[in-house]
Amino acid sequence: MKDFNELDKHRIIEMAWEDRTPFEAIKHQFNFSEADVIALMRKELKKSSFTMWRKRVKSSISRKHPKKKKY
Repeated sequence: MKDFNELDKHRIIEMAWEDRTPFEAIKHQFNFSEADVIALMRKELKKSSFTMWRKRVKSSISRKHPKKKKY
């Protein structure tokens, strides 16, 4: 995983929790891929919180993958 400071780590987690922030925005701002974000979330969150987050990301509520959505 890439090196970053605690403030960046908390900001990435915050952006990952936000339903309207796409993975592309995190990639652009922090050069952190979707796989990197998932690995960070898996490491930093409790198992139940990570599971809940992954369900939300995969649901129609989330806009994490705007290219896959038909609006």
